Amino acid sequence: MAANYENNPAVANFVEYLRIPSVQPDINYDDCVAFLKKQANGLGLGLKVYELVPRKPIVVITWAGKDQSLPSILLNSHMDVVPVFENSWTYPPFSGHIDKDGKIFARGSQDMKCVGIQYLEAVRKLQKAGVQLKRTLHICFVPDEEIGGHDGMEKFVHTKDFKDLNVGFALDEGMASPNEEFILFNGERSIWQIHVHCTGQPGHGSLLLPNNAGEKLRFIIDKFMDLRAEQKKILDSDPKLTIGDVTTINLTQIYGGVQSNVVPEKLTAVFDMRLAVTVSHEEFERKINQWCKEAGEGVTIEFEQRNPCVPCTKLDETNPYWIAFKAAADELKLKLDCRIFPGGTDSRYVRNVGIPALGFSPMNHTPVLLHDHDEFLDAEIFLKGIDIYVKLITSVTNV
Repeated sequence: MAANYENNPAVANFVEYLRIPSVQPDINYDDCVAFLKKQANGLGLGLKVYELVPRKPIVVITWAGKDQSLPSILLNSHMDVVPVFENSWTYPPFSGHIDKDGKIFARGSQDMKCVGIQYLEAVRKLQKAGVQLKRTLHICFVPDEEIGGHDGMEKFVHTKDFKDLNVGFALDEGMASPNEEFILFNGERSIWQIHVHCTGQPGHGSLLLPNNAGEKLRFIIDKFMDLRAEQKKILDSDPKLTIGDVTTINLTQIYGGVQSNVVPEKLTAVFDMRLAVTVSHEEFERKINQWCKEAGEGVTIEFEQRNPCVPCTKLDETNPYWIAFKAAADELKLKLDCRIFPGGTDSRYVRNVGIPALGFSPMNHTPVLLHDHDEFLDAEIFLKGIDIYVKLITSVTNV
């Protein structure tokens, strides 16, 4: 069974890409670029490499459409993958091992080297069928998505080179679905990472000093964790809601102090928050500032990350690309489950410059294993995904 899959050219391409250990941090992307140049040559397509930050290449493969005056379609994926704990893997994580059931094991098999190869293999099928698309197609491979995309898509969307691509609509990554449905994402929560600094009177650990950093820290933690409990209650109370529909708050770090018997002059709590798309950023910040005021003097906030409020991509008749996407999905009898993405993807940067974008990875009947040990994708699901993209790409490029 496995040998049959290994002889499949699309699977062989996928495995070759998976074997490139483009793992965070400090990635050398040279092998990814060389691999993609080989792919572009095999497809007879032009390729450009943009390097806005040294050693952080953005690779764009272009298939020109019949009417190049029309806005183009962007198919985006990222080349980087997250680190691995190799001892916890059944097979080496960069081997692309295919087991007897046809499961392809590798870091990046779901997140998201599969999608990058599926785009290319869908184009190969369309070319073989003699199809010519109306709109130009740009297949984009970006660096550093797994560490926020700050040297990749975040910068790229503001360049003249990106504007010259004339993008009207974009597809990017989604997520695996363990059941029959395919999950589609049209928006993302805003990531806020915040350090709350609590200062106070230092002194000996045997005293009960007033104006104490520890008391202020406790007040702040209680406020954030109470809000977390409220959001959890909302999520648990309605089976229709998913994690992307609520605001998540997690206490991720506490630091400060000098030694066990000294009351510190400063303690800091760090919170990772993902603001639901329904939350007013101004009101939320006012609430945090009010908590700091109530905690006592000398309590301040510092943002490590603060995503702006980015409107969701419309899933209605005002968005012709969505209409085309939905028509193709209906024709393929795909059951779509439309959601807000729970984490962050490069789609947020594309949406932020006013371009509609959808997150979609054609992986149903697949356990969600992104960033997990033994990440795998079934070869049949991978191959089926290529055919799904053939239909979707044809539909959206001919809008």
